[in-house]
Amino acid sequence: MKPFLEKLQPMPGTSWAMLNRRLDDQLPFQWHHHPELELTLTLNSRGQRFIGDHIGSYDDGDLVLIGPNLPHSWSSSEKIDQAGPHVALVMWFRPEWAQTLAGTFVELGAVAAMVERAATGLKFTDAYAAKARPVIEDLFTRPPHERLLCLMQVLNMLAQDAGAEPLASPRSVPTPSSQDRSRIDRVLDHIHLNYAAGLSLSELSDVAALSQSGLHRLFRRHTHMSITDYIMRLKIGEACAMLSGTSKPIAHIAEAVGYETLANFNRQFRALKGMTPRSYRRSFRAAG
Repeated sequence: MKPFLEKLQPMPGTSWAMLNRRLDDQLPFQWHHHPELELTLTLNSRGQRFIGDHIGSYDDGDLVLIGPNLPHSWSSSEKIDQAGPHVALVMWFRPEWAQTLAGTFVELGAVAAMVERAATGLKFTDAYAAKARPVIEDLFTRPPHERLLCLMQVLNMLAQDAGAEPLASPRSVPTPSSQDRSRIDRVLDHIHLNYAAGLSLSELSDVAALSQSGLHRLFRRHTHMSITDYIMRLKIGEACAMLSGTSKPIAHIAEAVGYETLANFNRQFRALKGMTPRSYRRSFRAAG
């Protein structure tokens, strides 16, 4: 599972690319980036999404638009219907593709504005995601010329979502040097594979081939937080997915995400989420 610059190639006779990704096991963490925008609808899956310096939980029907060259990944914790696969319906298109559409058809002017806002990632509201879902699912069954019309319909619909939420900070957008990219990708990859088992700074420094002070500077430059804070957010995010999606005891969840004591888990959870794990579980169920 190595991070990479993803190179996308539309099918012959098409101007944009798509993928109907279905995985029985899991959606693995694969930190990657590409010059295309990416619209992803995730179905029958819950876990965490990582977009720039954003770490957040996702659930069935999650719909996001990711700007060009913005690093991102998903990491599933479980399927909702165990009989079916994790599903990611992914559509990629170049910024100039959207700009050309908007320049040709004035009716699509809002799409160009949405593309600009997507530089840091956009999460669409549940209402708009639910509205777009059947159109996106239908899009994947159509021939190329009809798919294009469906995609234009989806983008124009989502451009009206005034409640779409930006995800990453603007500081996430600049593209780092290739050497820095390789180092930070190796470190993030190692953290995501091993965070629950415990990690040391010397171990991560070896992975980055840097001194500990050099690693701290690199990590802050690209994530805008300390390694300790990043790992805490990762653990608490995973715990949120388990609290909302399972009935496992809170003590078991704390242990599963790498906390040695329940008291420390409760303290860090409250500091990050502003409530106890028990209150979070209750509020999530009440909202559902």
